[in-house]
Amino acid sequence: MTLRVAAFLMLLLTAGCGANAPLALSLSGASPSPAPDVFACARGQLKALEFDQTSIDLQEYRLNGKKYDETVRRPDVNFRRVVDRLEIEASPGTEGAVTALRVTARTFGEFTTQRGPTEEQERTSEVARAAAETIMRQCGQQVAAPQGQS
Repeated sequence: MTLRVAAFLMLLLTAGCGANAPLALSLSGASPSPAPDVFACARGQLKALEFDQTSIDLQEYRLNGKKYDETVRRPDVNFRRVVDRLEIEASPGTEGAVTALRVTARTFGEFTTQRGPTEEQERTSEVARAAAETIMRQCGQQVAAPQGQS
């Protein structure tokens, strides 16, 4: 009886810790270069990492990209593929200050339903994590530790 209770409590503890885990990886950094240069660097890195550009805002220096992973298999007949997404923003500093760079990586599982393709956010994959860290390393000096956000 005691062993069952201990196993049940361990299961609850594990489930509780997993529920609070961040789903997105957010990196913040800064660069002494002007915002257009940092933005151009990030855009070039996005292409080099084989992410497809999905949207761009040239005035606000924002960029989004995605990459499909068709190799992942799951025992769910509705599962289709994994989608890694990157959100990049270069914010110009005021009066010649450094440019702030923010890269957010997210991972989604794409499922086929009667309504059509549906995405469910998952814990950030290693591919998305590595891509975000590469962009930060190449285009901005990381000034804050990786932060999760739900």
